[in-house]
Parts: sequence; structure tokens; C-alpha cells
Amino acid sequence: MSSKEKISRISISMPEALLDGLDEMVSNRGFESRSQAICDMINHQINEYRAQLGTEVMTGTVNIVYNHSTPGLNKRLHDLQYEYLDEVISSLNVNLTNTSTLSIILVQGPANQLNMIADKMITLRGVVYGRLLLNSYIIPPIHPLPPRGG
Repeated sequence: MSSKEKISRISISMPEALLDGLDEMVSNRGFESRSQAICDMINHQINEYRAQLGTEVMTGTVNIVYNHSTPGLNKRLHDLQYEYLDEVISSLNVNLTNTSTLSIILVQGPANQLNMIADKMITLRGVVYGRLLLNSYIIPPIHPLPPRGG
């Protein structure tokens, strides 16, 4: 929240046990106030809601751990990133062990498209773990890509 945003006050009622839990979380996580913690929770829920709508343009990461010794897997992952060049912004690969690689793929586009791309990657044979994390902020374009096929 920027300091220039208009602030509105609301009042909420909740069971005392829930308030105690909120105060404990505020203290343990280091929030400055209950308001800051509640804003964080509301932002999280709005983000989840927008991701479920499917048409909202969002930014996120596809995080996968895969066995890089699985025949053809590296090529299939690379081909998917090239196939969805408009949505895949960047990727980072980190070798974890002799056979495991962590890949973090930065994506942007309509949530339903990003879910489909992530599913195609996560369900490949040799992928051990996969998860798409979305947020409602978008990356400003550096410059538009040329039309496909051009």
C-alpha cells in the first residue's frame, strides 16, 4: 500500500479466540499492526480469487524440480517454453544434486493460460514436484514482441 492511497476505516467483529490468534500472528510474523496483517490476508484472498477467474492477466512462477537424466525431458521443457514465448518471460535452472534440477520459470498472461502451461510442464514424466504461484501484479513490457511467424 503506497502512502498516497486513500485509507478507509472499517470495523469488524470476531470471536476472542480468533483475535488472540491474529495478535499472535502479528507478533510472530513482525507485522506493524493488525491492520497491516489483515490487509496482507485480504490481498492474498483477492489474488487467489483473481487466479480462479481465469481471464485476469497475472504474473507468476512455475516452480519445478525434475530429474534431468530423464530422456528427452530437458528438450520437452525447453520446447514448451518456446511454444509459449508470449507468456514465458525468463527461466532459471539450479542443479540441486547429480540428477535433480530446480527450474523457476517466470510467466505472465491470463491465469487460465498460465495454469494450462504449468500443467503441461508439471505433468511431464521426470518432473518430481511442480507448482504455479500467481500474483495479480504484472511486469511492464520492455518492448512488444514481433508477430509470430514474422
